[in-house]
Amino acid sequence: MKRVTGVGGVFFKSPDPKTLGDWYRKHLGLDVQDWGGAVFHWRTAEEPDADGMTTWNVFEESSDYFAPSRAGFMINYRVEDLHALLAALHEEGCNVQGEIEESEFGKFGWVIDPDGNKVELWEPPAGGLSG
Repeated sequence: MKRVTGVGGVFFKSPDPKTLGDWYRKHLGLDVQDWGGAVFHWRTAEEPDADGMTTWNVFEESSDYFAPSRAGFMINYRVEDLHALLAALHEEGCNVQGEIEESEFGKFGWVIDPDGNKVELWEPPAGGLSG
C-alpha cells in the first residue's frame, strides 16, 4: 500500500490572517482568495492528465483545528486509501485522532506525530476537485 503520495496543504495560524494573506498576495504573488487561501495546481509524470493540487491557507490564531497540537502549523498529506492507511497506523500504535470525515472535498483523517504535531491525511475525491 502506498502511504503519502504528496503534500496536499500547508496550513498555519496568524493573529491577522487577512493582513498576512494580503502580504503574501502583494509581495510573493500568491493568488489568495476571499476564503483566505490559495491553491497550487500541478501534474505528475506518472499521471499527466490528473489535476493535483496543494492548498495554502492561513487560519485564525484562535482556531482549534490543529488541536490537540499546540503547533502554529499543520501539514496535509495526500494519500491513496485513507481507511487502509489509518487502520495500518492504528495497528502500528500511532496516535490516530477522531473519525474520518468525508465530504465533496474528499476524505480526511488525522494522526499525531511523536513531537505532538497534528498531521492531516487527505484522500482526494475520485475524479478530483474543480477549482
